[in-house]
Amino acid sequence: MTPGPALAGESVTTRIDPALAPEGYVLTCDPSGIELVGGSAAGVFYGRQTLRQLGPDVPCVRVEDSPRFAWRGVMLDVARHFMPVPDILRFIDLIAFHKLNVLHLHLTDDQGWRIEVPGWPRLTSVGAWRPSTMLGARVHEIYDDRPHGGFYTTEDLRSIVEFAARRHVTVVPEVDMPGHMQAAIAAYPRLGNGFDGPVRTGWGISHHVLNLAPETLDFCRQVLDHVCDIFPSELIGIGGDECPTDEWPGGRELQTEFTARMADHLAGRGRRLYGWDEILAGGAPAGAVVAAWRGVEPAEVAIRAGHQVVCCPDVKLYLDYRQSDDPGEPSPVGTLLTLEDVYSYEPPASPLVLGAQANIWTEHMESLRRVEYMAFPRLCALAEVVWSPPDRDFADFSARLPGHLTHLDTLGVNYRPLTGPRPEDARPGAPGNPRTLPDRLAELHEMTADLR
Repeated sequence: MTPGPALAGESVTTRIDPALAPEGYVLTCDPSGIELVGGSAAGVFYGRQTLRQLGPDVPCVRVEDSPRFAWRGVMLDVARHFMPVPDILRFIDLIAFHKLNVLHLHLTDDQGWRIEVPGWPRLTSVGAWRPSTMLGARVHEIYDDRPHGGFYTTEDLRSIVEFAARRHVTVVPEVDMPGHMQAAIAAYPRLGNGFDGPVRTGWGISHHVLNLAPETLDFCRQVLDHVCDIFPSELIGIGGDECPTDEWPGGRELQTEFTARMADHLAGRGRRLYGWDEILAGGAPAGAVVAAWRGVEPAEVAIRAGHQVVCCPDVKLYLDYRQSDDPGEPSPVGTLLTLEDVYSYEPPASPLVLGAQANIWTEHMESLRRVEYMAFPRLCALAEVVWSPPDRDFADFSARLPGHLTHLDTLGVNYRPLTGPRPEDARPGAPGNPRTLPDRLAELHEMTADLR
């Protein structure tokens, strides 16, 4: 950025120059007006976001800019706590303002099924609702007595996809399988292994998984076909994480075979499978993209195996983890993950790394207001990590951040103040369970033994 001494004129002209990087742009602001040249419509859009961030009095300045990574994302879990469509649209607006371009939408889990599927009405009449909800961390065993749920119609999801596309955000859907399926099994017990009970009310991992019978595999294909009909994304998420094998007569190889079958089916639809790093155990299907979450090691494993990777290590990019040791933090869980921790994260240097994403698991986020508190300004830090060159400086970022927060104030974002939580941010009725980093790293080392 090269600033000048005066204010730019008010007129704005835009054009596309294919010689620029597709998402790049050149912004020239001088007394005669503002010229914005993008390598594509996306580049023009990102240049406009820079104009918004410069404020109403645009200085004379020249900006030449383009992103470092193609995948600049955030995962939003709408299974643990349902978010109405207007809230998702607002969230898309906020991430697009920060030049993030992927919304990984986690649509199903043990605690709720959020997508209607033709021919399977009980997925939403039963699977989308749980009788109560756990409050706080699992160790406390505290529950409310209120049903919770909701789901998205096909038209709801198409409207989300269209809204996102106008902001150059790709929505990557995820239907978690073959584990994290208790909500679907509660709706259709024949999909499971003898379980006949409700949608899960507590957090954590259910041991009730799909039975992998031919009829169940057909169910999975029908679900994925419907997802492909709604979402134009090349990548379709099937999860594949944290799948217990207690109910299966075989071992982990059954999941490897299941993943391969779903990958083949998606390939027949011209799509590729996107899964959590557990799919690496036993060998991930060719062409699969890996979301590497169990610490930093799985990304390296995926790279060595020749798979494209989206980096989302929990100890660096899980925005449900607590932001400080202040006792006023709401439901503090996980390891300490400060603004500087996020800003200092650097993905591995490999052409197989598509980029990175922050993950927002919503067990402890009952509303968009809570999501905003946990996401911002840490998501501002990630936006700079995935857009800017690696020689970043946290002191410089910190000096610029207060000015950016005035934009979030204008947008009404409930971000966490830099000074710490406010009294109203606390959730005394939903206590947390903080973890130390050494304990978590030891746990991750054990969890990823299947990759070594």
